[in-house]
Amino acid sequence: MDAVAVVTGASSGIGAATAVKLGEAGYRVVLTARRADRLDEVARRITAAGGTAQTHQLDVTDRAAVFAFADSLDRCDVLVANAGGAIGADTIADSSADDWLAMYDVNVLGTLHITQALLPKLIASGAGAIVLMGSTAGLITYEGGGGYAAAKHGTHAFAETLRLELYDQPVRVMVIAPGMVKTDEFAVNRYRGDAEKAAAVYAGVAEPLTDEDVADAVVWSVTRPPHFNVDLMVIRPRAQAAQYKVYRELPPK
Repeated sequence: MDAVAVVTGASSGIGAATAVKLGEAGYRVVLTARRADRLDEVARRITAAGGTAQTHQLDVTDRAAVFAFADSLDRCDVLVANAGGAIGADTIADSSADDWLAMYDVNVLGTLHITQALLPKLIASGAGAIVLMGSTAGLITYEGGGGYAAAKHGTHAFAETLRLELYDQPVRVMVIAPGMVKTDEFAVNRYRGDAEKAAAVYAGVAEPLTDEDVADAVVWSVTRPPHFNVDLMVIRPRAQAAQYKVYRELPPK
C-alpha cells in the first residue's frame, strides 16, 4: 500500500498503538511528537514487523513547524490528530488560566494547525480520512474537568463543523471518543507526576480500556470503504456505564 498515514502524539499511549496498528494494516506511517527518542522506539516496532515508518519531531502548537512538516510530505491519505492531553483536576474557582490555555492550545489549535496544513493533500488523495481524538469529556462535563472538557468540546465542535464544510470533498471526518482508558502517561501527566493520584483513577476497575483498544477503533474506522463515515464512535470499558457510573471491585479484606 502506498497510502500515507500521519499520526500526531505518536510517541506513547494511544498514538503509539495507533501508529503500530496502521503499520500492520499496510500504511506508510509518519509518526510525529515532541520526543524524538520515543518516536524512534515506536518506528522500530513498525519496521521490525515489516512495516514502513518515518519519524518527525513536531510540536503541533508550533504553526510554522506544522506547515513546514506538511510541505515535506509527498502525500497524505490519513490524518490521526491524536496529540492532546489534560492538565490538572481543579475546580473552575481554583483552576489556572495557564492550564486552560495550554489544553486549548494542543487539543484545539494544534488540531487546527495540522488539519489546515494537510488538508490539501488529504483532498488530493481522493479518499482522505481525518480522525480526531475526542473524549467522552467532549460530550459531558464533570467536576474538576472544566478546562479539559471545554477543550474536548472544542475538538468535537471542530469535527462537526469541518464535516459540514467538506461535504462535497472526498474526505471523511471522524471522531473517536474514549471514556476511561488506562495508559502509561495520561493520568500521571494530568496529576503533574503524582502516581498515587493517577492510580486512584483506575482503582478497582478490573478492565479499563487500553491504548490498543482505542487504536483498534481508529484503524477499523479508517479502513472502512470511502463512502462509510464514522461520525462519532463513543467507546467505554464495560465497567463504565457513564461518566459517573463506574463499577469498582472492592479490595480483598
